[in-house]
Amino acid sequence: MSASPAFGLVCVTASGEVRFRTVTRTNYLKLSPAARREKLRDLYHDNTARLLKALDFCRQRGIRLYRMTSQLFPMSDLDDGIGAEVLAELSAILPEVGQRAESYGIRVVVHPDQFVVLSSDSPNVVENSRLILGQHARNLDLMGLPRNAWSIILIHGGKGGRSEALGTRIMELPENVRTRLALENDEHIYSAAEILQVARRTGVPFVFDAHHHVIKEKVASYDDASVKHFVREAQRTWPHPEWQIVHLSNGREGLLDRRHSDLIETFPQAYLDVPWIEVEAKGKENAIADLQQRFAG
Repeated sequence: MSASPAFGLVCVTASGEVRFRTVTRTNYLKLSPAARREKLRDLYHDNTARLLKALDFCRQRGIRLYRMTSQLFPMSDLDDGIGAEVLAELSAILPEVGQRAESYGIRVVVHPDQFVVLSSDSPNVVENSRLILGQHARNLDLMGLPRNAWSIILIHGGKGGRSEALGTRIMELPENVRTRLALENDEHIYSAAEILQVARRTGVPFVFDAHHHVIKEKVASYDDASVKHFVREAQRTWPHPEWQIVHLSNGREGLLDRRHSDLIETFPQAYLDVPWIEVEAKGKENAIADLQQRFAG
């Protein structure tokens, strides 16, 4: 293989070395306001330390992209405002995340959960989606991470047949969200072609996922000509071509299996010239180590 791209780790490790704590909404709401504050203060401090440890883990293994968990600061979206206040208390230590990431040369990105549906026809869902995206942007700001496509907030297209609404709502987002936003194709609703159109219209980068594409279009191979086409066209949506990110995974039991395999057995030829690759494999750091060895060989 050619020179190795920068591979990315998604959230946690296959081993127990990178893990994060959380609290359920039910258990949190049982607590008094004072107990809630103490609970979140302890949890947020601990998860920040664990995030810094994750960056150290990546640096030691030559992993140059890290996707944070979207649940790093649970309950920070509640109307009681306690989570947001506790985060403000962390303003002195959170910039260490950005400083350490920059010194290590590691990109930090985030992929909010499925509740972000900007294209929904429900005003409440759209407003909640904006709030969630705003909270992620706030977190990235507090960490001192850049307001550009280096530290993306990645979302899917959401409700089908509403790409026009999706594009309009992207353009209405606050600056600290919109400048970081990126779009990904999925295996059921928004094809690579549809996401590419929205990306071109809004100026938002397109993170191409070949596995989603082959499932959606039922193509016969990761080396289908369409994969090369979308890798090339997606790269043109990035403000800097050398910042392009793609997602890499294989089906557990065959090409069209949605479940991810432990390791990457089949590497799309079109990915050979892509600079940044998030590895979505069950084997996590083991899958990345295997790829690094194959590229070094």
